[in-house]
Amino acid sequence: MALQDTNEILSVEDYLEGELISDIKHEYLGGIVHAMAGGKRRHNLAASNVTGLFYGALKGKSCRSFNSDSKVRVQLPNQVRFYYPDAQVVCDLDDDDSLFTDSPVVVVEVLSDSTRRQDLGEKRDAYLTIPSLKVLIIINPSKVHVNVDRRKSPGGFDQEQYRQLDQKIDLPEIEASLLVSDIYEGITLE
Repeated sequence: MALQDTNEILSVEDYLEGELISDIKHEYLGGIVHAMAGGKRRHNLAASNVTGLFYGALKGKSCRSFNSDSKVRVQLPNQVRFYYPDAQVVCDLDDDDSLFTDSPVVVVEVLSDSTRRQDLGEKRDAYLTIPSLKVLIIINPSKVHVNVDRRKSPGGFDQEQYRQLDQKIDLPEIEASLLVSDIYEGITLE
């Protein structure tokens, strides 16, 4: 069954089955599916840069980076959601055949003009409920502006902002770091 945007409630099983044969990706929000549009080149460059940086930093370690073809399941009290983050790091790699992960340690979203409000609102709020999540990184691909939500020890998240190309984002949670200049490598900024 091919998926399409509809207000009809779809089961998780039908959604996952449909995604296996669909030519385009869909996010799933409590039974409603929404097709995802392609991003601009600067969006894709930022996402590719981060995925590549994670790959290099994690080589030989127990965690792995994944690109935007990998889904994250978010189990909220009243609904299940599936998102395709632009990049993620997962350390619980039990099942290579899984269609999604429940346990990302780091999630990266690159903002798009069309999804900015959802990325900074509903999607950010949903990601922050994932028990395994330690760091959420949101990148503005048009100007140097990276927001980092980092889980603090007793609970909740602290927010950090990076606005200079010469800054470094330390990620001790995965024994890595990102240079802001490397995130924006090859991108013409506004």
